Amino acid sequence: MIVLFLAGAALVAVTVLIHAGGMALVLQKFFRKNSRFPVRPWPTAWLLIRLTWFLLFIHAVEISVWALFYFWWECFPDVETAFYFSGVSYATIGYGDVVLPERWRMLGPVQGLTGILMCGLSTSVFVAILSRKFFPRLTSGTP
Repeated sequence: MIVLFLAGAALVAVTVLIHAGGMALVLQKFFRKNSRFPVRPWPTAWLLIRLTWFLLFIHAVEISVWALFYFWWECFPDVETAFYFSGVSYATIGYGDVVLPERWRMLGPVQGLTGILMCGLSTSVFVAILSRKFFPRLTSGTP
């Protein structure tokens, strides 16, 4: 039981470190630019596309950390199944067609909760960037 607790704590810590580092890079990159340019659909869409790609990459790295842990500890017979389970758990889809061995089964909910929190952080970055881009215009009356 202590091994399970330590493994879960370590995986959560690594996930948060990856996410915090990625969010710092995103915020540094997007807040450097002047947020007071006219709103045009294509530049705004391109901003959101790039931001989404970057955030999905960060989430994919986090999912990979968990998947490689599962594979390393032989929770699944192959890497593909480990990645599948990790992605389904992280995104809290929970199909239930693949499950962890009984010894490790409490890591599934821990990964799901971690995924929810990391997705929430990503959502806050979207809000922060869009607020930075649009909020000054709303308060100053600039079109």
